[in-house]
Amino acid sequence: MYNLAERRAEMEVIPAARAYGLGVIPWSPLSGGLLGGAIKKAAATGRSAEALANTKLREQVQAYEDLVDKYELVPGEVALAWLLAQPGVTGPIVGPRTVEQLESALRAAELTLPVELLTALDAVFPGPGPSPEAFAW
Repeated sequence: MYNLAERRAEMEVIPAARAYGLGVIPWSPLSGGLLGGAIKKAAATGRSAEALANTKLREQVQAYEDLVDKYELVPGEVALAWLLAQPGVTGPIVGPRTVEQLESALRAAELTLPVELLTALDAVFPGPGPSPEAFAW
């Protein structure tokens, strides 16, 4: 699993794969839908964001959605484009349920995120830091 919200693969898996010349094919690129505009979608449908209510990521997801809105982009496309921009990632495993979701994933492959946005995304969802320091308590 590797996505904006879950970046522990940056500690060992991705560096090891790159060192051996291997590509990484991450799964759950939208973190179970959290990075696909979950809060905005919940508000639009009149449902409460129950899945987010008890998660420590709620504030980060809200900041992420606000940031993506500022750039007038689609949350799921940004999450996929970010993943595709990471060194060592060859392509994420996506599981679109609709034609619209598939088309959105295809648009993400064509999306180049500006450096300012990439920096802001790292501020919202910081990685674990370098190993072995990241393992220290």
